[in-house]
Amino acid sequence: MKFKIILASVKTDIADNIVNAAKKAGATGATIIPARGTGIHEAKTFFGLSLEAQTDIIMFLLEEKRVERVLETIGKVGQFDKPGTGIAFVMPVDQVIGLESQIEKFKQEVKKQ
Repeated sequence: MKFKIILASVKTDIADNIVNAAKKAGATGATIIPARGTGIHEAKTFFGLSLEAQTDIIMFLLEEKRVERVLETIGKVGQFDKPGTGIAFVMPVDQVIGLESQIEKFKQEVKKQ
């Protein structure tokens, strides 16, 4: 089986909505990592202190055939077509361990198709 990873940088207040929608689209789970972000615009300041936007990085490890649908769902729910809402990208995964129970489930689904 081939796997890919989707990394999505989103505002913290919509992270749960994105994860829930991605699960409905075929993701089996997600890891959410708190982060800070900055874009092409300068960070806001308050009395000389920089106020960086709080974001979450959502990591989805997916079987390759599920990636396109989940990525599309993330973009719609996160409204990534609007500036400053978030970004997501896909990277290949060469090796995976720790997914034995999920891999068996994936194999059974393939047999049903």
